[in-house]
This record gives sequence, structure tokens and C-alpha cells, in this order.
Amino acid sequence: MAAGSGEGRTEMMEVDKRIESEESEDEGKKQAVRLVTDLSQQSLRDEQNGEAETPVDMETISLDPEAEDVDLNHFRIGKIEGFEVLKKVKTLCLRQNLVKRIENLEQLQTLRELDLYDNQIRKIENLEALVDLEVLDISFNVLRHIEGLDQLTQLKKLFLVNNKISKIENLSNLQLLQMLELGSNRIRAIENIDTLTNLDSLFLGKNKITKLQNLDALTNLTVLSIQSNRLTKIEGLQSLVNLRELYLSNNGIEVIEGLENNNKLTMLDIASNRIKKIENISHLTELQEFWEAKARSQPHRASLAKTQCFKSPLPDRALARISWLCPASFPTCKWKMLLWLFSPPPPPPPPLQHC
Repeated sequence: MAAGSGEGRTEMMEVDKRIESEESEDEGKKQAVRLVTDLSQQSLRDEQNGEAETPVDMETISLDPEAEDVDLNHFRIGKIEGFEVLKKVKTLCLRQNLVKRIENLEQLQTLRELDLYDNQIRKIENLEALVDLEVLDISFNVLRHIEGLDQLTQLKKLFLVNNKISKIENLSNLQLLQMLELGSNRIRAIENIDTLTNLDSLFLGKNKITKLQNLDALTNLTVLSIQSNRLTKIEGLQSLVNLRELYLSNNGIEVIEGLENNNKLTMLDIASNRIKKIENISHLTELQEFWEAKARSQPHRASLAKTQCFKSPLPDRALARISWLCPASFPTCKWKMLLWLFSPPPPPPPPLQHC
């Protein structure tokens, strides 16, 4: 009996240990959940209260001297320093950090792409030594001037989106530039781009531009986006004979005109303007996409017969929202798609980022 009683006590002790272990494990899980929840709630409170993030010390970040691509996206880096150890770096991504100044990059002679998107930078400076740089992104900062780029003669892509820039200037040395993105700034005039003869894509959406001008030298341009500005007339495009995509939505344009020499257009976006008649585009036989949005207060549907000039049928959702057509304007129409929507189309996709 004593032996049986001892075995029973042992089994009970083992059960108690298992229960205690399971309870301990459950409590550990609960603590972990509470910790994550607390951190999330604290982060949310900081965001709601507008509290600034605390920058991290670069000494806590380990860098591989042999690395060619360095991605430090959202590391809360407050100062650019300690990168001189990178002997082979070609791409450096510091987007979404807390950097206030461009500095200490002189030793990175091999650098080809520099991404400083979404920081707190106020001035373009200290880039003179990066003479082989090909891609530079300083979008979503607080820049007021385009400057400090004179030595970057190999630059091919420049992104300065969403800053406080009021004038296009100091780009004359960037003669190899192929893509220039200046959307969401305070620019009032298209100017000082005569030397950018290799430019392929120019994005100037969401500025304060009132006139299409000073584009004659950009004969290689294939994409031009000037959405959400203050344009009232389509003009100044006669030299852009290679233009394929033209985005002019959300302006004050009243007449479709000035496209006589733009025979290669495949995309034309004139949505959300003041246009009353579709005309002067019958020569655009390469056109594949055409956007023309009407205000909700003026819905007029076209009959199915009026769509016969388009050769191929339109999708049902497009037919349901067609506002009006002028069939005589399309004697040679070869369009693959015609979209007439009450809401403006989405903007062209942003250029691919490299990190």
C-alpha cells in the first residue's frame, strides 16, 4: 500500500508540474502579447501625439565593407556617418529615416544610386565627389531650391517629388538626364531645361504651372505629365514629335488643340478639364488610351450607334459612362480602348524605386 501510495503521489507531482509548466508557458505568451500590444499602443500614442522618433546611433548598425547594395530603409538614422567603410557600394538606400543633412559621403566613389526619400533634408549639398552617380532621389523632404548638382554629370534619373521647390534651375550640367520628376512642388513655370536634350520622361504634376512652354529642345521626350496645374491651353508641343504619353488632367483646358505634330501619341489624358467638344485628334491613329472625364452634373449617354467608328466594341462599364461623342471626328480611328469616366483616371505609375 505504501508503495502504491508513493507512486500515486509521484504521478500527482508530475501532473502538477505539467500544469505549472503549461500555465507558465501560457503566462509567457500572455506577457509577450501584452508587450507587443503595449509597444503598438505606445507607437500609436506617439504618432497621435506627434512625438518625434528618437534617432538611432550609427555605431549600433553593422555595415559589410564588401556590400554593393546597402538598404537601411526606416532605420531611424538621424545622421549620415560611418559609411566610409563601404568600399564597393553601388546602391545606398536611406529612405524613411530622420536625416536632416546630406554629409559624409565623399568616400563613396563607387556609388551609382542614392535614395534619401522621406527624410528631413533642407538642402542639396556635399554631393560633389559622387561624380558617377546615376540615380538620385530626395523626394518627400523640405527642399526649397534645386542646387548642388553641377558635378553630377552622369546623372540619369532625378526625383525631387513633394518638396517646396518653386523654380526649375541649376540643371544645365545634367545633359545625360533621362527622367526628371518634380511633382507636388510649387513650380510656376517650365524653364531652364533647354540643355536636357536626352530627357525621356518629365513629370510636373501638382504644381502651379500656367503655360506649356520652353519644351522645344526636348525632342526625345516620350512621357510628359503636367496633371493638376493651372493650364488653360494645349500649346508648345510642336517639337515633341516622339511624345507617346501626355497627361493633362485636372487643369482648365477648354479646347483640344496643338497636337498636330504629336502623331506618335498612344496615351492622351485630358480628364477633368473644361472641354466641351472632342476634336482635332483624328490624325492620332496610334492612340490606344484616351481619358476624358465629365462632371457628374452633366451626364449624357451616347447611343450604341455612335460607337461604331471605333471598330472594336467598348467594354460595358465604359459604354455605361460615355458622355458624348462626335463620330465625324474619328474617320480613321484605330483605338483599342476609349475610357470616358466621371472620375479622373489614376496618375501614371511612379518610376520604379531601387530599394
